[in-house]
Amino acid sequence: MELSLVLLYFLLPLVAFLYASVGHGGASSYLMILALFGFAPEEIRPTALMMNILVSFMAFMAFRQVSTFPTRLFFSLIIFSVPAAYLGGSILVDEDIYRRVLGVLLLLPVFRMLGFFTKVESRGIPLQWWAPPAIGLGIGFVSGLIGIGGGIILSPILLLAGWADIKQTAALSALFIFFNSISGLSGALMQGVNISPELLHLIPIAIIGGALGAFLGSHRFNVSAVKNLLVAVLIIASIKLIFL
Repeated sequence: MELSLVLLYFLLPLVAFLYASVGHGGASSYLMILALFGFAPEEIRPTALMMNILVSFMAFMAFRQVSTFPTRLFFSLIIFSVPAAYLGGSILVDEDIYRRVLGVLLLLPVFRMLGFFTKVESRGIPLQWWAPPAIGLGIGFVSGLIGIGGGIILSPILLLAGWADIKQTAALSALFIFFNSISGLSGALMQGVNISPELLHLIPIAIIGGALGAFLGSHRFNVSAVKNLLVAVLIIASIKLIFL
């Protein structure tokens, strides 16, 4: 077996493990890894979304067991995000500008969670009825456009706004990613983009890593550990989106 293939088999489950441990699917890093290994862009996007769908569902099932799921908040977010993700997934554009802007924005919650703004008292943001649908609409469209599930954007918003605790956020984000990824993949498939048979064998590898990460993140890691992992995930995603 070629060294490059061994490295690919190592990186994919590792990424799936890391993201699933905080309730994410990992599509942004799947996109990066597959691109670095020379796979064609039209093959990468649907494959990454398929991995995202399966890993995020496992993460949801794991975190759902250890938290009170905020059902009303979830439905108010998802009602517009799913059609927006479908619309974004059906648009083929140059993604560089979107990726770099998103990468910069992801650094803001990282700084906050690392305590850079400790002098600013945080009491949360009142949950207005129109806010979750508007957030879901925006995240859904950008997610479909880029080829991710949106959890990497949603999680820091929920935590900084004070609308959900760390494990509720993981469960909600995972299910949000699941539905948005299905919608985004559907939009891409309608444009004639197909999952490459050459990449199908990579999906079970990602699932193994995701299953282990989801279990440990929900049942074994404490809240502080999950928060630190989330910070690590955001930093990795931000660097990748800006520079790669």
